[in-house]
Amino acid sequence: MRILSLRLIIALIIGVTMVSVVSSWYQVRTEKDALRFDLERKAETFGESLAANAESYLQNGDKPGLESMIERFSNRDHLVGIGIYDTEFFPLAVSPDLSTVVPAIPQALKEAILHNRPETIYTRVHFKRLYILAAPLHAINNGVAGGMIVVYDTGYIRAQIFRVWGQAFVHIAGQVLVIVAITLLIVRWSLAGPIARAAQWMKTLRTDRHAAPPTAKDLDFLQPLAREVAPLAESMRQARAAAEIEARLRNTNESLWTAQRLADHVRTKLDGSNLFVVSNREPYIHNRQGNEITVTVPASGLVTAIEPILCACEGTWIAQGSGSADRETVDSRDRLQVPPDNPKYTLRRVWLSEKEEEGYYYGFANEGLWPLCHMAHTRPIFRASDWEDYNTVNARFADALAEEIAEEEHPVVLIQDYHFALLPRMVKDRIPHARVAIFWHIPWPNPEAFSICPWQQELLDGLLGADIIGFHVQAHCNNFLSTVDRVLEARVDWEHFAVRRRNHWSAVLPFPISVDFLEAENISPDNDTADERSALIAELGIGTTFLGVGVDRMDYTKGIIERFLAVESFLERHPRYQGKFTFVQIGAPTRSRIPRYADFQKEVENEANRINERFRRGKWRPIVLLNRQHSHEEVRRYYRVAHLCMVTSLHDGMNLVAKEYVAAREDERGVLILSLFTGAARDLRDAIIVNPYDTEATGEAIAQALEMDISEVVDRMQRMRRSVKEHNIYWWAGSLIGDLCDLRLGRDMVSKTTPNETRRAN
Repeated sequence: MRILSLRLIIALIIGVTMVSVVSSWYQVRTEKDALRFDLERKAETFGESLAANAESYLQNGDKPGLESMIERFSNRDHLVGIGIYDTEFFPLAVSPDLSTVVPAIPQALKEAILHNRPETIYTRVHFKRLYILAAPLHAINNGVAGGMIVVYDTGYIRAQIFRVWGQAFVHIAGQVLVIVAITLLIVRWSLAGPIARAAQWMKTLRTDRHAAPPTAKDLDFLQPLAREVAPLAESMRQARAAAEIEARLRNTNESLWTAQRLADHVRTKLDGSNLFVVSNREPYIHNRQGNEITVTVPASGLVTAIEPILCACEGTWIAQGSGSADRETVDSRDRLQVPPDNPKYTLRRVWLSEKEEEGYYYGFANEGLWPLCHMAHTRPIFRASDWEDYNTVNARFADALAEEIAEEEHPVVLIQDYHFALLPRMVKDRIPHARVAIFWHIPWPNPEAFSICPWQQELLDGLLGADIIGFHVQAHCNNFLSTVDRVLEARVDWEHFAVRRRNHWSAVLPFPISVDFLEAENISPDNDTADERSALIAELGIGTTFLGVGVDRMDYTKGIIERFLAVESFLERHPRYQGKFTFVQIGAPTRSRIPRYADFQKEVENEANRINERFRRGKWRPIVLLNRQHSHEEVRRYYRVAHLCMVTSLHDGMNLVAKEYVAAREDERGVLILSLFTGAARDLRDAIIVNPYDTEATGEAIAQALEMDISEVVDRMQRMRRSVKEHNIYWWAGSLIGDLCDLRLGRDMVSKTTPNETRRAN
């Protein structure tokens, strides 16, 4: 409404201003012409009288008479001076000040004597605006005996014009102020109220809440809109009812997972209980920019994966508040409803000091656990102070979680990732009846590698407070069980992948995460993809034929440098593609406060520059490095047009980029080159699987992808799309929460059969 009012006011101001300016310009022009005409008429009359007298004196050779005449007539308004000259332009009689104002003989006088006719001219001499009348003077025989100039100062005309403009601008400003005031009153009294009430009515209809329609008076004013909204509301109600019925049928028939099916499945499994999710990163960040607060959604696979669950079951998400305006947007209990445009769940923010964030997040989690769990040849760093901060922050989240679920009879808690290894035990100690799962999004190393950590026993004991510990793949589950078996006094049940410690069973199961699969109704034809690719190449200004793409955070585990070396090897061994193949690397900066990450970013830039300098020709270059954050839609555009996508992680839990690329290829074209060290390599077996450390073989994989027969490309992509479609993000969420709700708490032994035993075996 404010935007509408502002636009209306601006339009009126512009319209009134333009009309007033044009009117004022016409008024000024008329005034200027009138003043000039009056001056010219006055000068002409005076000049004729003066010329007659001057000719009489000139014919009699009476020079003193000429001087006396000039002195007598020099005091007229705006008259600068008079000059009498002979035919050689020698001054016979001149006003005292004329020579200082007009130092040279005017061209008008020369023209008047030469052509024997009066001449006039407007001119500017020494920043002084003048009007000059020049006329010939005749002898007795009517021959030209000399000439005369009469010079007027026209500055008063300019001053008068400025006064007119000033009055016009004051008039315009007054009109604008009156129009703004009247418009605001009209909008406030006649438009704002009805439109605001109608908007609220439509919002409540959209969010499926009980909605009281606006008053009859409002609807009279908005009758055309009301006629359209009422049927729309009924259609929405019928669509929701049909979707719920369809979701129940799909549940029965085990069809594809959708957001609606997940909602129905979760509501059934929770049976009145509430779901609580804990993560380090929040799904919505509020930042202050000037006088406004903006909302951003971080480009995170975790947010992409978790939010559909919360929207489906109206749960609570507990996360660190990191935005500059986060504190301003929460209530007294540090809560707010999100998403902002359609609230469906609660976000509870936890506050950390800068020191705590430095030690817990940048220190122990990302300089310690991250390199420890990723076999990427970066030495983990463990500091006692970071460990203390990690303990403190985990305890603070445990307190916040306990506060949120204090009144819950059967709470269900889903903890996310390696930032909260101690949290499951802390939650169980505070709320023993809570069902707790933790999903570990990164790999779990073998026992020998994990033994590097000085606090390995505490971390394992914290994790074993959970009822379910989830990993992406079975190999990580096996590594975890082996680590527990070696480090702790605990019973490991290898048959059912479970651990018993402190008389509590923890199931250790694989739940391969995925992405949303938005299938378009109409698949884009080939020429549309080609046109979009050509447009993108033109924007990049690279003059190429084939495109490859990589999308990663600037992380040393992602194999970006190895990927560049593979491109270099490919161009060496297949020179016919030089000038024709370009690899676009989208690299989002991350954790730049950690020295290893800052150094790695420079290494990536240097390597891209080196390879480009080696092969560059004209507009073409082999590598385009886009080192900034990109929106999901920007990334999808590259996915849709790239001939191939390279995911060459040196070690990864899953890597959703591979599945995002497959999901985006609605045309069933494109080839995925995938590292065997990713969890995605277990699901997407029709990708070209490579060892990223073997750069020559990876380079050959690029050639294989570009030269692959189109029928094979389509067959491979169809099978991968079917896998992602059937095992999408909603399937992942439904499996994890379903298994958690199906567990029997306090059992003496692991159940011999579980609802998803077949799924896990597969």
